[in-house]
Amino acid sequence: MLGLALLQKQEYTGGAKELEKALDLGRGADQNGYMVEEIWQELAKAKYLQWEHVSSKRSWELQSLKDACESALKVEHVFDISEAEGFLDEVSASHLNQLEALGQVFRKAAEADTPSEVPDHLCCKITLDILRDPVITPSGVTYERAVILEHLEKVGRFDPITRERLLPSQLVPNLAIKEAVQAFLDRNGWAYKVW
Repeated sequence: MLGLALLQKQEYTGGAKELEKALDLGRGADQNGYMVEEIWQELAKAKYLQWEHVSSKRSWELQSLKDACESALKVEHVFDISEAEGFLDEVSASHLNQLEALGQVFRKAAEADTPSEVPDHLCCKITLDILRDPVITPSGVTYERAVILEHLEKVGRFDPITRERLLPSQLVPNLAIKEAVQAFLDRNGWAYKVW
């Protein structure tokens, strides 16, 4: 509740921190409970809002800096034209090259805030959603825990990709992928919106 209250006050960092605590407590009590899913949804929303807030601020700052740099280049260009005698083509070409280089620098800086595709190895092979609680099967395929457990219960006790016999006790947490997913989400907050 504290996490949701902080989100209402637009304190995204504090709200996300409290929701992470609630998620850890919820996972300890009942990993497959509906509360864990609801907390996760709210946490994803909080992380996305946090990213969106920081991203829009950074975007505004980048645009302001770009405008200032372009203005400075224009002033320099006017000064260079007044000083140049007969070399106007070279001065204009140099100015255009500088503007293009400046544009490339700012496009590269904006790439971190541009949504793209989530890598396949970070997605569940059944739902194609980004993994939250990944488990690996003996055949080496990684799935979302809740999804593969539901498959084993409702469809049958076999791996949906390899068709080999599979029991819930054979599922092992895939901590490496879980860490990779977290690192990806830390760098790409837009990916929280995928949920």
